[in-house]
Amino acid sequence: MKRRFPQPRDLAPLTKFKKPTLNAKKRRLQSALTIYDLREIAKRRTPKVAFDYTDGAAEAEVSLTRARQAFEDIQFNPAILRDVSTVNTGWNVLGTPVSLPFGIAPTGFTRMMQSEGEIAGASAAGAAGIPFSLSTLGTVSIEDVAATNPEGRNWFQLYMWKDRERSMALVDRAAKAGFETLIVTVDVPVSGARLRDIRNGMTIPPSLSPKTIFNAAMRPAWWFNFLTTEPLTFAALDRWAGPVSELLDTMFDPTVTFEDLAWIKKQWPGKLVVKGVQNLNDARKLADTGVDAIVLSNHGGRQLDRAPIPFHLLPEVVREVGRATEIFLDTGIMSGADIVASIALGARFTLIGRAYLYGLMAGGREGVDRAIAILESQIVRTMKLLGVNSLEELQPEHVTQLQRLVRLQPLK
Repeated sequence: MKRRFPQPRDLAPLTKFKKPTLNAKKRRLQSALTIYDLREIAKRRTPKVAFDYTDGAAEAEVSLTRARQAFEDIQFNPAILRDVSTVNTGWNVLGTPVSLPFGIAPTGFTRMMQSEGEIAGASAAGAAGIPFSLSTLGTVSIEDVAATNPEGRNWFQLYMWKDRERSMALVDRAAKAGFETLIVTVDVPVSGARLRDIRNGMTIPPSLSPKTIFNAAMRPAWWFNFLTTEPLTFAALDRWAGPVSELLDTMFDPTVTFEDLAWIKKQWPGKLVVKGVQNLNDARKLADTGVDAIVLSNHGGRQLDRAPIPFHLLPEVVREVGRATEIFLDTGIMSGADIVASIALGARFTLIGRAYLYGLMAGGREGVDRAIAILESQIVRTMKLLGVNSLEELQPEHVTQLQRLVRLQPLK
């Protein structure tokens, strides 16, 4: 091999350094290429009690693990030699256009994770052209979300309380504030056993102990923001002092039935979505009641551990009731590929909860923007690699579900 001394002109292209990003937040978010990257940033910047509330699930957290495994255990089946120079990632959901096939799920105690809370989520959703859902346990008022996202699609999530009059007062406020859709969550007769929260001694407001003070002291930006912004309050509660599990059990009504849901439907002027459906029979009953959409969900694994996997239920439910009712999906979504697979198997829409909150904890509004941008880029890339130009072109044959859990045949 003949060798020579390198010439200056040869070295010049190799010595072009990337211009440094001086803004620490921007630099941090630019380094995140996946939702899992945002999760790692969020974990470093958020006290354990708040991070674990977001990240954790019920009991042994099997439901959440299985939901994520279900998305990992798929095979995409691409078509080749298709013109995919342009891709359309939007279509109509509940009769109105969305720019992307996902929206922000309702999440509770959001300003505890990061002080911008629902304001960051609602404004980012509005800018991206996707719906934002405010939880009954949200930490910004119904009216403030409406003011933050006046031209966007605002949805309100309802937990039916034992105090029915108070529950319906919230529904009335949401209607008056222009919220277009009501999401009724139906998988909470009692609170799930979220053991991370119990072990962390999570209370509202957050309780101070030597352990929590030390953990928060290692994250001064979170602590500073928490102390210098408005005290943690709730969209729908006056006040509470005590463990979160006790708060939830005082609220949730274990007597709610399909008759109650029909009664709620009569009170609400907009679209009605029911969240927490986990079997085909319940999906059929809901379709018969005339709800506009159902969400296949096991509450992010936060209620019944070892619950059914929503992604596995999707094809059967779509086949049975998908013509009459739009089918949404949540639980376990951590990438745009997960969303594409859901749409291919018949979901009309998906909801992201943790993925949004990881972005929020990583960088406030800019972090939520980054989470949405990551998912959007993954959706576009996956669609192009599959050889499709639009969501309408995604079909079940694009996805093969590989299942590591196989049901045992009953003994005869």
